[in-house]
Amino acid sequence: MKVEDSYYQNSEAQQQYTASGSQHSKMTMEDRARIPVGPPIANPLHSYWQHPKSPLAATIEPECSNPTRPYDYAIIGSGISGTMIAYNIFKTKPSARVVMIDAREICSGATGRNGGHTKAASYRTYLQHKEELGKEEALKIARLEYANIIETHALAKELEIDCENQICSTVDIVYDAQTFEEGKKAIEELEADATEEERQPGKMAAYRIYHASDGIQQRFWVDKSNTNPAVKEEEVAGAFEYLAGKFHAYRFTTGVLKVLVQNHGLHLCANTPVHAFLPARSPNADTPLWDIFTQRSTLPAREIILATNGYTPYLLPTLRGALVPLRGQIVAKRPPPTTRHPRVLPETYSFIYAAGYEYMVPRPLPDGGQHIVIGGGLGRLPDGGAAEYGAVDDGALNPSVSAYLRGTVPGYFGQPTSSSPGAQDVPEYEYVHEWTGIMGATADGRPFVGGVPGMEGVWVSAGFNGHGMVLCLKAAEALVGMIRGDGGAKELDWFPKSFLISEERMNAKFGGRTDINVPKEHVGRGKS
Repeated sequence: MKVEDSYYQNSEAQQQYTASGSQHSKMTMEDRARIPVGPPIANPLHSYWQHPKSPLAATIEPECSNPTRPYDYAIIGSGISGTMIAYNIFKTKPSARVVMIDAREICSGATGRNGGHTKAASYRTYLQHKEELGKEEALKIARLEYANIIETHALAKELEIDCENQICSTVDIVYDAQTFEEGKKAIEELEADATEEERQPGKMAAYRIYHASDGIQQRFWVDKSNTNPAVKEEEVAGAFEYLAGKFHAYRFTTGVLKVLVQNHGLHLCANTPVHAFLPARSPNADTPLWDIFTQRSTLPAREIILATNGYTPYLLPTLRGALVPLRGQIVAKRPPPTTRHPRVLPETYSFIYAAGYEYMVPRPLPDGGQHIVIGGGLGRLPDGGAAEYGAVDDGALNPSVSAYLRGTVPGYFGQPTSSSPGAQDVPEYEYVHEWTGIMGATADGRPFVGGVPGMEGVWVSAGFNGHGMVLCLKAAEALVGMIRGDGGAKELDWFPKSFLISEERMNAKFGGRTDINVPKEHVGRGKS
């Protein structure tokens, strides 16, 4: 079989699965995890964040078609993960020969299609991590997430990238009493395990807990209960406030890439799908280990780094079933001037209920108003969003998610008031834009980082479970240390061992994303 044929066979297999809705309704989560992963589709929905597009968006260097000599490093994927890997390579090897390849425009995947948050919510996974991995490993994960937020925003400032860069408070409004009590317990345990410094305001383990009687409605401008007609009325049980951030990830990522292109000669190959990569015929110290087969040419490279997140199993089939694409959906709306909340909300939000959550970022506008960017909604679907697992089509919306998401903001904050006393008209939140993006989910909720077992010179940093903005920068730093060979056990002691790719983790059974409850009938046999 020709290398190119695998591209079309996987694409056709994905289309066959996505076309059979009735078959999907009977599939278990394990079945969905085994759906053949196709490449990125050619015509995704336009993302809210990609207007205007970066001047780098469609860059295709001449060497993408006619390489003159092998590359030291070939990075597949141009989102924040691939970009930070390139950044760390050039920090220690400024003259390295590096190519970055993307099937579509630069930064057209999950990074350019996200919700605008840099938010860890480490307390939500802390008890699970502590039980499964031990206290020290659980603390390493929480510390990495916090450091990732701080260092990402610091880098944006250092490089003077115009990306709406802001550290701010965030609040989780909780609509389920049991979930609130579990959150309190997790926060108390995280605070007890952390150092005194980490408990100081604005630090990793600093949280403020609000009970239902603590004036949450007045402090955060939410209604006493969620009045969205799409759900049964749910009352606020409590809230948690802590440090997070927000910024324009597309501008940040393309801003870093601009620096790397100008200062280090990074080669960009946009709109250059990779079909496969195979060992070079006669590799030695002076020749490449790998040949990368693209739609334009064959690119030779010593090292290949997969920063392809949910699409990774397309190029690395051994990860099929262990790393699963998951389609997420986001809507942007503009509040009318008569809303009860401020014209520009100072915090970011999450709205947490028993089966899942939504995340929300207020984005200030030049005219003094704001757009409300809110995503999620999978937990509200009857199947817990099971049908979105295995999907790589970010050119379509899920109508059920759309119907729910468009009513979320007035459901949480209340309907705007009339424009004048006695007026019959009630202004609504104006629809601005809606889009989808493909995340990468793993069985244990942790990313795959490191050298691919049995494939010398092939590395991966993927599977960020929708939390890449608080993981990718530090994962890239650790991965480049491993690639250089000077990131030994002592030097990388800060990096969680549970993030390292291994055959055991690659063989785990997938039961859905760990922070969203999928009904048992859709899970199947569960983990092995």
